Amino acid sequence: MHHDLNDTISLLSHTPAALDSLLRGLPATWISRNEGESTWNVAGVIGHLIHSEQNNWIPRAKMVLEAGESQTFAPFNREGHAREIEGKSIAELLDTFARLRSENIQALRALNIGSGDLQRRGRHPALGTVTLSELLATWAAHDLTHLHQIARIMAYQYREAVGPFRRFLGVLQCDGHSSAA
Repeated sequence: MHHDLNDTISLLSHTPAALDSLLRGLPATWISRNEGESTWNVAGVIGHLIHSEQNNWIPRAKMVLEAGESQTFAPFNREGHAREIEGKSIAELLDTFARLRSENIQALRALNIGSGDLQRRGRHPALGTVTLSELLATWAAHDLTHLHQIARIMAYQYREAVGPFRRFLGVLQCDGHSSAA
C-alpha cells in the first residue's frame, strides 16, 4: 500500500477512541498485569504512546521540514514513559493521550505538507536517512503495533484459562513486537 497522508491522519485520529473503547472502565487487573519480567503492562503502553506524542512524531516531522538531513533526530528513550504513568489511572492516561493526539493532528495539518514535502529527508540516529513519508507512515504503524501489543498483553492473562483452545488463538502465539522506531 502506498503511503497517503490523509489515510495516515485518519488512522491516527481513530486510535484514541479505539483505546478508550477497549480500556476505559476495565478492572485494574487488565491494566496492571504484564507478560512477565521486563515487559510492559497496558498502562505502560499508553504511557509510551503519550511519551511518543510529546517527543517523537511532530518534533521529528518539523525537523525534517526545517533542517532536512543537516541535523540528526534526538534519540528516543523507549522507557521515558515511566514518569507519564506514575500515580495515574487508566482514565487519566487515556484522556492525556487523546488530548495530545488531537493537538498533534492539528499540528500535522498546520504543517501544510504537500506531496513534494513527503520525499524530504531527515536523519534518524540509528537508521540514517529517512523520508518524511516514512516517518509519518511509521507513526500510523506504531499505533497498530501497540494496539496489537495491548491485545496480546490482555490475552496473555488468560493463556492458562483457555485450556486446549490456546492452539487456535493466534494472539497467544505471538512472541512480542518489534523494537520501537
